[in-house]
Amino acid sequence: MIDNSIFENKTAAYLTLGCKLNFAETSAIGKQLSQIGVRKARDGERADICVINTCSVTELADKKCRQAVRKMIKENPGAYIIVTGCYAQLKPEEIANIDGVDIVLGSEQKLDVVAYLDELKKKDKGTAYTTKTNQIRVFVPSCSQDDRTRYFLKVQDGCDYFCSFCTIPFARGRSRNGTIDSMVQQAKDVVAKGGKEIVLTGVNIGDFGKTTGETFFDLVKALDEVEGIERYRISSIEPNLLTDEIIDFVAKSKRFAPHFHIPLQAGSDEVLKLMRRRYDTALFRHKIEKIKSIIPDAFIGVDVIVGTRGETDEYFEESRLFLESLDFSQLHVFTYSERPNTQALKIEHEVDTKTKHARSKILLDLSEAKLHAFYKSQQGTTRKVLFEHTQHGDVMYGFTENYVKVEAPFDQAKANVVELVTLGEFNNDKTALVGK
Repeated sequence: MIDNSIFENKTAAYLTLGCKLNFAETSAIGKQLSQIGVRKARDGERADICVINTCSVTELADKKCRQAVRKMIKENPGAYIIVTGCYAQLKPEEIANIDGVDIVLGSEQKLDVVAYLDELKKKDKGTAYTTKTNQIRVFVPSCSQDDRTRYFLKVQDGCDYFCSFCTIPFARGRSRNGTIDSMVQQAKDVVAKGGKEIVLTGVNIGDFGKTTGETFFDLVKALDEVEGIERYRISSIEPNLLTDEIIDFVAKSKRFAPHFHIPLQAGSDEVLKLMRRRYDTALFRHKIEKIKSIIPDAFIGVDVIVGTRGETDEYFEESRLFLESLDFSQLHVFTYSERPNTQALKIEHEVDTKTKHARSKILLDLSEAKLHAFYKSQQGTTRKVLFEHTQHGDVMYGFTENYVKVEAPFDQAKANVVELVTLGEFNNDKTALVGK
């Protein structure tokens, strides 16, 4: 049994790389440490404990993680170094061999960090604690606040899909979730803290309910009844799991924002087959048209990957034309990265780096045009804007329910407050509309 008195007045620094789910989980780790007396290190203060929560979605992400670990070690000499997250689960020994790392915690261990602290004794070599991915069963809820106004509520973890390009199922295990009752209670806790907006996060959130016999739609309906929350946003949800009944409900709900984030990944049916995705372009088009038919002002973000194995010039052009024909608001463009042990490595046709960059530029230009057109369509409308705390020069920013960024003169009294605002012209750098 560790004597918790040794942790009193110790300080911890946290670094999170990757997705919003990681940020929520880092917040949960921070709460665990605070409960035994560890406080968050102030800016510029050397920490006694460093927690680095890693990502492994691309080869570049792996590289950034290694650099981040070494930087934390250099900036906090003598600190007890804890590395966790997806990279830690996939390559624990690689991280444990970095000089200065003390413990590496896998996906199941990271949310029980206190049990592995070992009285903060520095080690000659890092020790890795992981569970085999196919044996990960525990779901640990977490909820974090970003540096603006939003809270990120983890409702689900893991994935059963095993797309050919993806390592996430190997890093996070099978799909699992908490109960609806526990999610509702966490939403109520956010209300008690003064929170107004919650983003529902997970690895494959539409798969919610696998371990509790419930459904994501049941969760959405239950959360919509929590008094005090102004709005929820649904983070990335697979098109085959975004049911028409969910879309219909969002259209008339009290609190769910008209904002959808839907991964397409490729606008070519042949490439979707190579990727082992569970839908085709016809289904994806139906979802976009369904949303726009009943929620014309909805913001729709779309994920797409360029340069994946098997993406010939013809298939990319097919994808580009398909995207051009859709009424979405913004693209999130990712460049394909080879990941070890994925089925995609068996696909023969490879896309060179120069072609990947050229294709990415084409889709980023398309995204910019689509976003500009969407913002332009919102000019003159009156929307509810939740303003953020941060001051940028003499202005502040907020977002409408349909995710339009709004600029206004800075006023501290408006922070974390929802106001009705008429959307005017673009600001100077064309990144937001000016509120009136």
